[in-house]
Amino acid sequence: MGVTDALDRWERRLNAVGHAIPYFVLLLSTALYVAIGPAAWPATVVNAGIAAATCLWMLWWHTLHPGWRSRPGLMAVFFVGVLVAYAVLGLRDPWFGFFSFAGYIYAIEVLPGRWKFAGVVATAVLAATSMHGGLPAARPGPIAVYLAVVAVIVVIACTFTMLGHVTAEQSRRRKELVAEMAAMMEENVGLHAQLLIQAREAGVLDERQRLAREIHDTLAQGFTGIITQLQVDENPPRHVETALRLARENLAEARRSVHALSPPALENANLPDALEEVATGWTDQTGVAASVFTTGAARALHPEVEVTLLRAAQEALSNVAKHAGASRVGLTLSYMEDVVTLDVRDDGAGFDPGTRTAGFGLVGMRQRVARLAGELVVESEPGGGTAVSASVPAIPAEAAP
Repeated sequence: MGVTDALDRWERRLNAVGHAIPYFVLLLSTALYVAIGPAAWPATVVNAGIAAATCLWMLWWHTLHPGWRSRPGLMAVFFVGVLVAYAVLGLRDPWFGFFSFAGYIYAIEVLPGRWKFAGVVATAVLAATSMHGGLPAARPGPIAVYLAVVAVIVVIACTFTMLGHVTAEQSRRRKELVAEMAAMMEENVGLHAQLLIQAREAGVLDERQRLAREIHDTLAQGFTGIITQLQVDENPPRHVETALRLARENLAEARRSVHALSPPALENANLPDALEEVATGWTDQTGVAASVFTTGAARALHPEVEVTLLRAAQEALSNVAKHAGASRVGLTLSYMEDVVTLDVRDDGAGFDPGTRTAGFGLVGMRQRVARLAGELVVESEPGGGTAVSASVPAIPAEAAP
């Protein structure tokens, strides 16, 4: 970015110099005219007065009102005034030919599009006429010389104008590219942070579930087997009774550990109640009304099924808060025979689902649902709100390993 800043500083300096050049060439032309010009004193006073009026015209229309430079109509009036002043001064005395630089500068700066070249051509014709000493006599020779001078000056002026236009256009595109790159870098930083957070959350959840499965598959089942063996004898010895009691206590502790490794919202509630708790907390944070509806017979499902749907609801609500600008959100949990579905609908701004976004939220939801052989469907349109539907197999809790 150091090179870009240096180029910007040079561009600002060149702009300042460009704004000073019209005053400089006007002052130079007037000084040379007064000092060297052969005109009589009354004509000198008149020409100096016209030069002073021209200076005031530039000062009022361009320098003192920089906001007017973005108004094409006002700038057209301003440029025509400068052109008329130059025509009068240049035709009255050739020393004012230096003032043609002001016409070129103002034509490029204040005139839009192709009008820049029209202004440059008009200035070049006036400059050639001033250099020629006025309009030619009505004879073929002088007219040919005059037209040749006009053609040369017009070609040179238009060539430099084209080069300046190309340079300015490249500078503009460079600034846009730098701005886009800066925006992309900032967006990538945000996305990277979001990915790290979600990866950390996913890693914590996966580790909790892994530990729960390990405890269930090893310790809990081992204690269950020990208890079963110790209960075979109806009148066990005292040390066997002690072992049976210890095995039961440790089995209960193992089960409490498995339960403690469930997601916090599901620790002391079933899935519908957990969704209600999440929606209530989200409403308190955002101020947006969120309602939860349950259809079908609610029943305990496999922990991974409930965790997947709960995480999908949390991510969908997070997306609504970040992007939708909604006034209300509805969550519907539908229990069916083989499938359980969570629908999250909002009345927000909506978006085009076919447009690629930089966010990871929907991608993460889709991947999480896909791990259970489920399906995530997103329906939305700009201005029409958004509906996110996650459907997963209704695996019963008894199927947990």
